[in-house]
Amino acid sequence: MSDIKRCDFLIIGAGLAGLSAALRLAEHGSVMVLSKDEPDLSNTAWAQGGIAAVWDPVDSVEGHVQDTLEAGAHLADPELLRDVLADGPQAVEDLIRWGVSFSKAADSEDFDLTREGGHQARRVLHAGDMTGAEIQRAMLAAVRAHPAIQLLAHHVAIDLVTRRKVARHAAKRRLGIIGPRLDVSIRYGPGGPEGWQPGQGDRCLGAYALDVENGRVMVFAARATVLATGGAGKVYRYTSNPDVATGDGLAMAYRAGAVIGNMEFVQFHPTCLFHPEAKSFLISEALRGEGGVLRLPDGRSFMDGVHPMASLAPRDIVAREIDARIKRHGLRNVLLDMTHLGADYLHRRFPGIHEVLKGLGIDMSVDPIPVVPAAHYFCGGVAVDREGRTRIEGLFAVGEVSCSGLHGANRLASNSLLEAAVFGGRAARSAVAAMTSFQADVEIPPWDSGEARDADELVVIEHTWDEIRRLMWNYVGIVRTDRRLNRALARIGLIKKEIQAYYWDFKVTRDLVELRNIALVAELVVRSALARRESRGLHYNLDCSARDDVNWRRMTTLRREW
Repeated sequence: MSDIKRCDFLIIGAGLAGLSAALRLAEHGSVMVLSKDEPDLSNTAWAQGGIAAVWDPVDSVEGHVQDTLEAGAHLADPELLRDVLADGPQAVEDLIRWGVSFSKAADSEDFDLTREGGHQARRVLHAGDMTGAEIQRAMLAAVRAHPAIQLLAHHVAIDLVTRRKVARHAAKRRLGIIGPRLDVSIRYGPGGPEGWQPGQGDRCLGAYALDVENGRVMVFAARATVLATGGAGKVYRYTSNPDVATGDGLAMAYRAGAVIGNMEFVQFHPTCLFHPEAKSFLISEALRGEGGVLRLPDGRSFMDGVHPMASLAPRDIVAREIDARIKRHGLRNVLLDMTHLGADYLHRRFPGIHEVLKGLGIDMSVDPIPVVPAAHYFCGGVAVDREGRTRIEGLFAVGEVSCSGLHGANRLASNSLLEAAVFGGRAARSAVAAMTSFQADVEIPPWDSGEARDADELVVIEHTWDEIRRLMWNYVGIVRTDRRLNRALARIGLIKKEIQAYYWDFKVTRDLVELRNIALVAELVVRSALARRESRGLHYNLDCSARDDVNWRRMTTLRREW
């Protein structure tokens, strides 16, 4: 069997962003979708709250724009927001057409619109309190039913293939250098909205990916490639993300020469369940949207004097205040109190969360819920334009892996699913245009492991992974200092050298690929945090605690120099 698979469109990632692109692209050619685990295990599937869109006639796009700007600390471009958010209702219509069933209001055919932190209006459509699972179910059913789409589970993308990489491989062959030892040295250079244009750099030809079930590295050659790999919450010790969120697309795009933007803005969700038997279980922001109150263990509410919206303030403000209270009072957690809303309402409105909590011995109609902040969402990522195009021709990025500028310095609740749906469509449109102009005149070499052997000390990977995650949590968390950041950068540099040597000595595995990627993503976060000399949104540095709208109202960018 050949180790090369060819298609018109390659999509890496099987969440909402990737699947919505796949369904549109399938009308124009063959599509392959790679999922590194089971396709129903994605950040999309774990989303509880909903999708924000202007649906109520009394609401307005301008209101949605202003709420997004305010939550994002005015780092986003208002014109970009108007352009994208105006497409929200059509994105919802598409989801309904593909089979998503949103909750209806009681005794009505109208959708039940809820409100979440930072929103001044009810504009969040939801499917109970498990919206992401419903969206993932419907999208997977639609994709599996389409004859032009091939969905491949347990395929771990390793690296993008570009013209530059193929040329370097050929040059090494001529010199007699064996093995795929590419991209060893890493240097940083300028980038930014002014410094790059779509298609300005290299040309993407597809990707190398590991077929986990048989241990073979395959070449996936495509006329257009879409990154939809989600975020990187597993870079941190405590996260609301599933285990697949290891920043793979971010790392691959950086190694290929794409511009990476705003990586200092890591959103910590304020309310992750604090319980020894529950791993990464999120307590949806919709609970606060329906009247939940944050309290200290002695029952005192603590957000009233912090922000006009109190417990419903934007996530960066709430997470920072919870972090401060925990440290100040020596607490393990704070409490989210829903008891005043009544059992019937809570059990009906939040059935999924109720069942999980009940199984852990917590009845939220009687007991306040113990919560702590946890790494949740990356507002930074692969820099893209309004059509999802990256600096590399033929490469597109959609969803959390991308940085469109929509979220600014902090994401407004439930704008993530909206961005995924809207940009999935936009990138598909651009990918069709890229496909028609592509001349397949480059032969992609097969993966060459050289003299690599099977790994003999897997414990090294586990320990190194744990070290990175603890380091990031302790030094690059909700509140930062220059000293902590520089200490993190020095240690990550040593860790990366260790990983690099290990990576080329042993055959690739999923664990090794993910370790390599989280180390690089960790470094990108630290370097971006050191570069931004102000505090804004999710980035709060005690050594430059003021916001600077004169010099820093722009994207922070990193790009690999060759």
